[in-house]
Amino acid sequence: MLTAEEAAALHPAPAVTDSKITRLRLLAQHTNPKIRESVASNQHTPKDVYLALARDSDVGVRSCLARNEAVPCDILRLMAQDPSEQVRGWLAVNFFAPLDVMEQLANDPDSTVRSLVDWKTELAQMADSEAAVSA
Repeated sequence: MLTAEEAAALHPAPAVTDSKITRLRLLAQHTNPKIRESVASNQHTPKDVYLALARDSDVGVRSCLARNEAVPCDILRLMAQDPSEQVRGWLAVNFFAPLDVMEQLANDPDSTVRSLVDWKTELAQMADSEAAVSA
């Protein structure tokens, strides 16, 4: 069985070209929200497109964006105000959500969002403890 790294080495992703960025921009405006979700999940989507998708009417699109670890922190901060607890929940488990966002979500009105913040905090503490032991 191959590791993820070995599989990636055998099947490298194609280069990010201007035409790929143009396609992402076009697909971000597609009427099918599932297609917009794929753009929101893409690590190469331009920042201005991420910003537009953060305001998308579809909660699934915004949820995909909230869990994308390539989204800039200023957009993640904006998403902490999202009216959907689903979006805020995905944001709470995004490894790259800034500390101020996590502090805000720790006081979220939704108990599930608060629980996800607690869960992520516990995981981070366990990882820190394991790293200290192995050092």
